[in-house]
Amino acid sequence: MRRNVLLRLFLAAAVLCILLPAAVLVLWSAAARWSWPSLLPERWSARTVRELLFGSQDLWRLLGSSMSLGSGAAGLSTLIGLLTARAVSLYDFPGKGLVRFAGLLPLLIPGTVFATGIHLVLLRLGLADTAAGVLLVHVMTALPYSIAILTDVTAALGGALEEQAAVLGAGPVRAFFAVSLPELMPGVLSSLSMAFILSYSQYFTTLIVGGGRVKTLALVMVPYIQGGDRSLASVYALAFTGSALLVSALFEALIRHWQKRGDRL
Repeated sequence: MRRNVLLRLFLAAAVLCILLPAAVLVLWSAAARWSWPSLLPERWSARTVRELLFGSQDLWRLLGSSMSLGSGAAGLSTLIGLLTARAVSLYDFPGKGLVRFAGLLPLLIPGTVFATGIHLVLLRLGLADTAAGVLLVHVMTALPYSIAILTDVTAALGGALEEQAAVLGAGPVRAFFAVSLPELMPGVLSSLSMAFILSYSQYFTTLIVGGGRVKTLALVMVPYIQGGDRSLASVYALAFTGSALLVSALFEALIRHWQKRGDRL
């Protein structure tokens, strides 16, 4: 009983830590003047909403660009991570340890060094200042997390279920999609969500590799934060957070639909 009470208090504190900053952002986004020590804004204004929807920055184009890059990076990094996880968890081959180490390399290199070095490579390949180059860098940034998440769930699942399916006459492809993939879906969802958030929030690498031509919501939001305009920074932060949560919820809905469909089959 005491443990349940402590757990509920902890959950309530966690929810408060999330909702309270969000409420402050909502107030700041509608505030025209809010000086200390006033508890609430002294004047209200719709300037930030007008700037967000009808200002110089095209919100819908920014959202489309950010979501497309984030979803593409999430899908590719999860696919590569799943293939890598199955290779290192279920098979023995020369260089297996090297593959594990290579998956962690983007985490070991400082972000500025990584962005500068990959930009020089992309310049030679003709992919600098392009959406394809930015997508490639986002995939490389998210890949270590996808590999780590999917390696754990793949190792925990093992290959026994696919072996049983093979004994019953299923081929390798059917055994994977009918038996293993439904069990791996929680890990796949975690990988998709993590990779999307990492791609969606990239600022420095997008700025360097995209050369300012590939614009995302994070690329536009950060200068407002650094410029000290709290009202505009807050309304862009709300748009950023809301759109990220929307895509994460969409990922979860799609995977739940996949699981229900698999149960019916």
